[in-house]
Amino acid sequence: MRAAVLVVMALAAAGPVGAQRPDSTNVDHEHMNHEGMDHGSGANRMPPMPKGMSMPKIPGMEGLTPKMTPYQPGADKDPATIPLAVPRKLLDLQDGDSLDLTAGFVRRTLRGKNLVMYGFNGQYPGPLIRVKQSATITIRFRNELDLPSAVHWHGIRLDNRYDGAPGVTQGAVPVGGQFIYRIHFPDPGIYWYHPHVREDIQQDLGLYGNMVVDSPDPAYWNPVNDEQILMLDDILMDDEGLLPYGKDVANYSIMGRFGNTMLVNGEPDYTLSARKGDVVRFMFTNVANTRSMNLSFGGNPIKLVGADIGRFEREEMVPAVVIAPAQRYVVEVKFDTPGTYAITNQVQALNNFMGEFQHTVDTLGLITVSAEPTKKDLGREFKTLRALPQVSAEFAPYKQHFDRAPDKELLLTVNIQGLPITITAFMSVDTMYFPPQEWVDGMRDMNWISTSNEVHWIMRDLQTKKENMDIVWNFKKGDVVKVRMTNDGRSMHPMSHPIHFHGQRLLIVARNGVPEDNLVWRDTILLPVGQTVDLLVEVTNSGKWMAHCHIAEHLEAGMMMVFNVAP
Repeated sequence: MRAAVLVVMALAAAGPVGAQRPDSTNVDHEHMNHEGMDHGSGANRMPPMPKGMSMPKIPGMEGLTPKMTPYQPGADKDPATIPLAVPRKLLDLQDGDSLDLTAGFVRRTLRGKNLVMYGFNGQYPGPLIRVKQSATITIRFRNELDLPSAVHWHGIRLDNRYDGAPGVTQGAVPVGGQFIYRIHFPDPGIYWYHPHVREDIQQDLGLYGNMVVDSPDPAYWNPVNDEQILMLDDILMDDEGLLPYGKDVANYSIMGRFGNTMLVNGEPDYTLSARKGDVVRFMFTNVANTRSMNLSFGGNPIKLVGADIGRFEREEMVPAVVIAPAQRYVVEVKFDTPGTYAITNQVQALNNFMGEFQHTVDTLGLITVSAEPTKKDLGREFKTLRALPQVSAEFAPYKQHFDRAPDKELLLTVNIQGLPITITAFMSVDTMYFPPQEWVDGMRDMNWISTSNEVHWIMRDLQTKKENMDIVWNFKKGDVVKVRMTNDGRSMHPMSHPIHFHGQRLLIVARNGVPEDNLVWRDTILLPVGQTVDLLVEVTNSGKWMAHCHIAEHLEAGMMMVFNVAP
């Protein structure tokens, strides 16, 4: 692959009129703006490469910038008039309670830079809403942003009219406007809320919050010494501050907007104190625009117990947890030895241009374990891997559908038109090898320059050949629909996709024909490049619903469809 890249570089250097030969092939600045690369400045500037990765100066790409209007939030506002954001507050809400939720501007300081961002109720993340299963609450939403907005209650099987999907279930809430949501919580688990208008901007700037729904069963989760509810994110910065967004179209449309500053609950310096022997439950939500993460805890044992909508059939020990955008996982970790341990994202990053793999470790936070013994020893409970017959019993009626032919088939692919020929040439080389999962942005130039005008991500119905919003599936309440999805490994740029279905529950029953042996209800599944996954969609919620890729830039580039559920 690297040899092919060098050939294309040589052809590009000899070919395009005005192209200049590189004076360096080892540009490697972690916080580089555009040194050595004449790729714009100020409002429209190129992002830095991922830490530790080099980037050749590519002939034929001098002076190229995205075809979009740069956007920075609150650029016309006096920062002194914008309130300073505060950490999120826990709200224990009861059945029938109401909450005022306002999306507005906030001031933040990250990496020493004073930034204008967004927040719900002036908090980062938004308020942590905790309710009991079967509760119903009212949310009075107000939009004080500079963009239309709406709130989607991700994973909740709620009344369709409150799903928060503009163009499908409601109109976008205009600047200064309001909308009332009534949210019923039928299932225990961990959920989240976020905008469904330009979420590549609004969600990335901090508009997200968690919802925890508690089961009436006190033994639903195992006993633990502590519980941490963590939202994982990244944000893209350079020495000037936040990298601009596209006002009229989304930028970073090929791979999505990878950040270079990791955040846990909106902060880059998450810490936790524990005692020797403590068992800590972590409830994770990945709210990043595009980054999947591979989580571990410094060698401490991890027990996987739950995912998007509840518990696995059986608990199991795992070496790490891969979590894609919009997914949630519930794990328990036992800390037996005093010391300081990092929560890390450890991946094999690919530098697409140089054709090199690189082991990369991002530290998300630090856990300090004292020599003081735990107040309550839960070692026996932690070692016990529960099999949950009541959970398996939920799935039993669906097993008759596992091996039948699919009712619907989707191909996930892409159509890219209109990018400069130099970029197209490099992309043809890039697809000589494609990893199943992209962990970093190893093709910075191409990704930055691509917008949703040139990149069209596609969900294609293989039976009707219709694509994206031209697809309309029709079901009846009570149907059990088998959907087969294949991620096209031969497209112009293969990419893994987290696919989210609104308003229903899903079961993954097989991957590449291999049956799934530990079931859990989900609403978002990760489909790596070249793989095929079989889903069962339990259709129990009537209305018109969306299904889409949860990489925010892929959604903006068209990767969404609708399905109707008749009562």
